[in-house]
Amino acid sequence: MLETLPEITNIVLQEGTEAAPGIRDAGAGAIGVGLAALGTGYAQSRIGAAAVGAVAEDSDNFVLGLIFTAIPETLIIIAFVSLFLVL
Repeated sequence: MLETLPEITNIVLQEGTEAAPGIRDAGAGAIGVGLAALGTGYAQSRIGAAAVGAVAEDSDNFVLGLIFTAIPETLIIIAFVSLFLVL
């Protein structure tokens, strides 16, 4: 996977021609929001599992687990807002 990063970087950063159009602003924004969504999903899977375990041991941890599970959602909300502000 790491070997393909230079090629992907060249595709993303190229200006665009008739033969190779490159990625436009909307496409770059979609990639950014998509990667933010993947990061959010990965974080919530780990946090959610830990929160369920903590609540199973002590029900007083429910509110704290709910707050920690909702925190990664702000990442995707900020990504959507910044996408609409930029485009």
